[in-house]
Amino acid sequence: MAQVTIIVGSPTDRPVIDPALEILRNFKIEFELKVSSAHRDPERTASIVKEAEEKGTRVFIAAAGMAAHLAGLVAAHTTRPVIGIPVSSGPLKGQDSLLSTMMMPAGVPVATVAVDGGKNAAWLAIEILALIPEFAHLQKELASERIRMREQLKDAEKKWVEELKK
Repeated sequence: MAQVTIIVGSPTDRPVIDPALEILRNFKIEFELKVSSAHRDPERTASIVKEAEEKGTRVFIAAAGMAAHLAGLVAAHTTRPVIGIPVSSGPLKGQDSLLSTMMMPAGVPVATVAVDGGKNAAWLAIEILALIPEFAHLQKELASERIRMREQLKDAEKKWVEELKK
């Protein structure tokens, strides 16, 4: 059963989504990936959301560029958390998708990560899942990962300082 359903507006969004998929895999989070456009096939998108809910999806991630109404369309069809990823594209290089993803009406929220922020969308989905009792083990895994990241930073600093001494 997919805990996270990821919907992208176009296959061209793959470079933004692939890093998110890797993080979800590393945490052994089951996910489902769909390609569906809010504008070209809104009925299919709505159907994907309903079917995912019926199958047990807990969190949705939606990524789209340009007008980027995909996350909003997903949020309109569920009361489960929706994380929007604005994708950089078009002449505004993601500013349009950022605004259209985050500027949702009251009562239909979309948690919005940075433009091209697929990694943080995955991290946020895991943090949300970790609040569910059956996924409480994720809290410890997330804490361990933060420690690992901190140690990587210290190691990088040490290496850099050593290189400067040469």
